[in-house]
Amino acid sequence: MNRPRVSIFSVRRAWAGALMIAGALCAGTLAAGSADPVAWHAPPPPEPAVVVVRGATIWTSGPDGQLENADLVVRDGRIVAVGADVAADAPADALTIDGRGKHVTAGIIDPHSHISTAGGVNEATNIVTAEVRIEDVIDAHDIAIYRQLAGGTTVAHIMHGSANSIGGQTAVIKMRWGQDARGLHFKAANPGIKFALGENPKQSNWGVSQLRYPQTRAGVEGSIRDALAAAEDLRRTREQHAAAGRDAIPPRPDLQVDALLEVLDGTRDVHSHSYRADEILMLLDVAADHGFVVKVFQHGLDAYKVADELAAAGSGVSSFSDWWAYKFEVIDAIPHNGAILHERGVLTSFNSDDDELGRRLNLEAAKAVRYGGVAPREALKFMTLNPAIQLGIDDRVGSLEPGKDADFVVWSGDPLSTYSICEWTFIDGRPYFSRARDLENRAAIAEERAQLLAAVRAASGSGGDDAADGDEAETSEAPEAPEASDTQDASYAAEVLP
Repeated sequence: MNRPRVSIFSVRRAWAGALMIAGALCAGTLAAGSADPVAWHAPPPPEPAVVVVRGATIWTSGPDGQLENADLVVRDGRIVAVGADVAADAPADALTIDGRGKHVTAGIIDPHSHISTAGGVNEATNIVTAEVRIEDVIDAHDIAIYRQLAGGTTVAHIMHGSANSIGGQTAVIKMRWGQDARGLHFKAANPGIKFALGENPKQSNWGVSQLRYPQTRAGVEGSIRDALAAAEDLRRTREQHAAAGRDAIPPRPDLQVDALLEVLDGTRDVHSHSYRADEILMLLDVAADHGFVVKVFQHGLDAYKVADELAAAGSGVSSFSDWWAYKFEVIDAIPHNGAILHERGVLTSFNSDDDELGRRLNLEAAKAVRYGGVAPREALKFMTLNPAIQLGIDDRVGSLEPGKDADFVVWSGDPLSTYSICEWTFIDGRPYFSRARDLENRAAIAEERAQLLAAVRAASGSGGDDAADGDEAETSEAPEAPEASDTQDASYAAEVLP
């Protein structure tokens, strides 16, 4: 097949010219002092000393329930008052939002997300990888952060995938768009770790080129028990060394065991990917044998079958609202799962597991009303207070109460309505998203995009005769796109399948 021959030097010159022009455009913008508020490296929004929302319907997700014609007052990033006529003493220079006809909720919390992860979410080569940490690969430039802010999401629990029966350590972030990875980290959250059961860790959809133990559900249980027993053995070895004195040879450090010992000590919460009821019961038994509690069963689409057992064990469930039939092990999934769990006393939340769904989690909460008749105020808690409790951050976020972080959302109407729009999203009292500001910026962004494209076209058309520059030896055929390999297929199965 004949293909055009492409000069490497001509391509380099074109892109170098384009980058120089783009740099000049950016430099000009910065010199003019008009930094783009949604650019990757833009500074976070300033923190108003006082923020006031007046006359709104406020869904507190707390003891006060839903308040009509109420005010919300924020000072120095914390909520100081919620209720009727509590903003009378607000200073004149406060950022004031007219809340008449609008609704205010606590910021939405996504208890199962994979956004902002650089380099993949699975270390799939071993069945137990408790030593790896999501917080080390957080990508603060992921545009999903800004897009989810536009849907009212303020906190996300970032997890490894489900390739391992015991995966890595999780991280909780606040959507502080414009800050670096460390600035996103929500340090108040309980340390967590991802477990996984079922088809994903036993490699049901991986292909034949990457087989490793285990290949059965029994093997998944065995790998978890083996890892926990090994951690207990190393603990005893360390205790014996400490008792033996300084002359004894110490056991080698083991980061994997350190994380598992935190699980056994109850200082690192287990969040386990799960679907089938029999496997949920299995992990409850494993946890009981080793003296810890599974904090949250993630997805848990069969959990309605064992709701009473989950409630008795003190385990929560973070489920999908209405996902089913996308793989065989969810064949018994029903959309009433969340409502049944809630009714039986299981701490229940909904999650996205998807960067796009993370933009519309208020509508996921509404599905608990549609499927099972959960009261709207309680349904909203599936995305606010309940996940906050599951992540150990309910003393800071999840409800609108004095003393808590000022993470809240202003909606154009009822937050459970498909007609409502997120107008403001605040985190720590800062307006990280404003719909009005976003609309204003779109024209400027479109103009900048047009300038950059024009610069690329001009630079790519400015090259001279390659042969005259002695570039003939540097030409090559344009490569064909590689075919998907078994490895790529395995990566897709492990990282993309829920």
